[in-house]
Amino acid sequence: MGGNADYIDGYGYTSLQRALEIARNSEGGVDQAITAFLERKLGELWARLQAQPNTYVLTKDEFALFNYYRQRFGNSEIATSAIKRFWDNYQGS
Repeated sequence: MGGNADYIDGYGYTSLQRALEIARNSEGGVDQAITAFLERKLGELWARLQAQPNTYVLTKDEFALFNYYRQRFGNSEIATSAIKRFWDNYQGS
């Protein structure tokens, strides 16, 4: 039933893009359920990047998530390389 979506209490089945949209448009703070979902997805993504720091190419959704939290990674070489690889491989939609 969920497909590429996870169940988030209070939101039902929610895709990563939808969760990011909710977070970006939240006034007065982001709901904890959305924050927890995004943090979990970010942790999973960061683990993939650390496992393949020179080869992993972000998907469009992963790039959007990573960009939302970009400041957290400062001048990390892994982060900078991942962003460069994304743009080097981006095909548009």
